[in-house]
Amino acid sequence: MLRFLQNYPHALEVIYAAFERILLPFRRWLKPGSPLEPAITWAEKVGKEAVFDCQMCGQCILHSTGMTCSMTCPKNLRNGPCGGVRMNGNCEVKPEMPCVWVQAYERSQRMPKYGHDLIQIQPPVNRQLEGSSSWINMLHGIDIDLPKGWVQVGDIPIINSAQVK
Repeated sequence: MLRFLQNYPHALEVIYAAFERILLPFRRWLKPGSPLEPAITWAEKVGKEAVFDCQMCGQCILHSTGMTCSMTCPKNLRNGPCGGVRMNGNCEVKPEMPCVWVQAYERSQRMPKYGHDLIQIQPPVNRQLEGSSSWINMLHGIDIDLPKGWVQVGDIPIINSAQVK
């Protein structure tokens, strides 16, 4: 419906930053289980679905992926493309569909504030948050809280291929 707006990632970046500033003072009222939660979740679903084909994962990383919903990837990849991106930049699973990560890269190049976030490693999707408001989850740090037994991304060592022998 309004998906053409994704082609203006810098404008969406400005809107995202404004939403973040606007919602922050209302943090104490915007909580999981609060009377406002259903309205916020509905508004988020309607708005983000129209623009981003939002899948309501509850851990939105749009600002880190060039304002492209990584959950629209048929493989639900959160940290870059699979090895099957076609030569024309389309998806290996759905050949008629542009690769979500090719789009994310291209769009992130036009985002001065958050564009560099594309290279940050994202935690796996916590499926327990599906259907919940990512704004509410973000305001309370729920989107970055990992279930018991999961490892923080920062705790995973990055090994240079030259170091492995």
